[in-house]
Amino acid sequence: MTTDQKELRPPHAIHPICPVGETDCAIAIEVAELRQDLSELSDLIRTDTLTGIANYRYFIQALEQEIERTQRSGQPTSLIMLDIDFFKKVNDQWGHEIGNQALIHLSSLLQQTVRKLDIPCRYGGEEFAIILPDTPLTASIPVAERIRKSVEEVPLDVSGQLLKMTVSLGITTYTEQQKITVAELVKQADEYLYRAKESGRNCVCHPDLASIEVVSTEEKQALSELFGSGMKKKD
Repeated sequence: MTTDQKELRPPHAIHPICPVGETDCAIAIEVAELRQDLSELSDLIRTDTLTGIANYRYFIQALEQEIERTQRSGQPTSLIMLDIDFFKKVNDQWGHEIGNQALIHLSSLLQQTVRKLDIPCRYGGEEFAIILPDTPLTASIPVAERIRKSVEEVPLDVSGQLLKMTVSLGITTYTEQQKITVAELVKQADEYLYRAKESGRNCVCHPDLASIEVVSTEEKQALSELFGSGMKKKD
């Protein structure tokens, strides 16, 4: 997990103050060690043990939080689902150990490519998800394209042999007007991922931009204040 994804703790949360004011307090030291162990255990629960990025459990929690944030702030949340193309062939031809290295390699590329506020996760198997907070569809498409290009252009070096990979990606965006669940949002992104697979792989599929309302809530409010109450809200 990255530092940005961890809770910020006050100094005394890890180094508790001795209740009787002693500088060398065995109880305070033991409490500090227990809290450190608890913090590490919490990270392990949220982290995929193979790749080191967030796991499915954390993905669901984070996506729920971002949906709630969108409902409060009106800022959209985008979701990218991606899958390694022909990953079964990688395992069959190179072996499962190299397949694991390929998953680690992809996770590293994701962390290098996305922004600090974005949340890359291993969804399961060779499928990954990236949550993009405060990001409309128009801004999430270039992120997905950067990921696709990075994977295509940076192969995994296996003892001097280059293992080239590509990924297919699907994008969807949650807005405050929607009333759908986390599962429904993931299903939408998965449908665009499958469309990318059917379109020849190594590509990005997403909703038609023409169907996306380009005027945000904030822009509507600003226009309403500028021109007066004569401007009606669009259904």
